[in-house]
Formats: sequence, C-alpha cells, structure tokens
Amino acid sequence: MENPTKEKPFQSSDFHRTYARPEVRMPARLHHPNVEQAGEHGQFSAERKHPVFFVDLPTVALSMTIGGLLPGQVTNQHRHTYETVIYVIEGEGYTQIEDQRVEWKAGDAIYIPIWAWHNHGNRSDSAAARYVACENAPLLQNLGVALREERGRDI
Repeated sequence: MENPTKEKPFQSSDFHRTYARPEVRMPARLHHPNVEQAGEHGQFSAERKHPVFFVDLPTVALSMTIGGLLPGQVTNQHRHTYETVIYVIEGEGYTQIEDQRVEWKAGDAIYIPIWAWHNHGNRSDSAAARYVACENAPLLQNLGVALREERGRDI
C-alpha cells in the first residue's frame, strides 16, 4: 500500500519522532439545547429502571447524562470498566459502592471507581432525586474495551 505522504511508516524505533500535533476538529454541533425536553432515552431508562437523559454532543472521550431516581427507588447493582463522577442536583439518597455506603444530598459529588459493584437509592418516598453523571465510557468504547455488567447477568 502506498503511503500518500511519501513518508516511511512509523515503527517502534521511531518513537522519538512521534510528537503530538494537535489540531482543532470542529464538529457540526457544539450545543444541545433543552436536554431534558428532548426526552429520556427509552432503552437506557428501561434498563436502568429510572429516567436518563443523554447529553447528545459529539464527544469521543467523555459522556454526560442527566438521571433521576423516583421516590423510594433503588437501582440494580451493576459495574463497568469506565469511571463515573456524579453530581447531585436535587434530592438525597445513597450509593452503595462495593462494601461502602455513601450518603449524598443536593450539591454533593460521588466517584464510582472502575469495575466496582454499585447501585443508587433515593431516600425520599415523596420527592425525586436528580443528578448529572460524567463518564469516560466513549473513550473506552472507541478503544473496544468498555464493558458493563448487571448483577446476575452475564457480560
């Protein structure tokens, strides 16, 4: 196969020549207005058993979702090969991470480590809880190494 740049392909001994050359790649969209008004993601919400709204932007390394827990709701226990940081917008509840229970309320942030079994619960029987979750799942998906497992189900 001919190299269009007329340069010899890189090999391991050329490591010293591989300097980063960043460039801006402007996507068609930089803005997702009214995220929650666009509607919840049906399949993802059904699987998680709580409403989830995807922030639909052309990211290749990070994702952001807006999620909610209905009053008294507890999610299924699950784990994944990507990190998650959750910021609680409203409500109060807990997240069970392996053998640790983390209590949270609006304004708190929670970190979910890679491959840790976890689930979330809403403490209130009358008010919903809402959060923003940021994950590096797209990066791992693009590398072909993202996994997610629900407790009791095969990968």
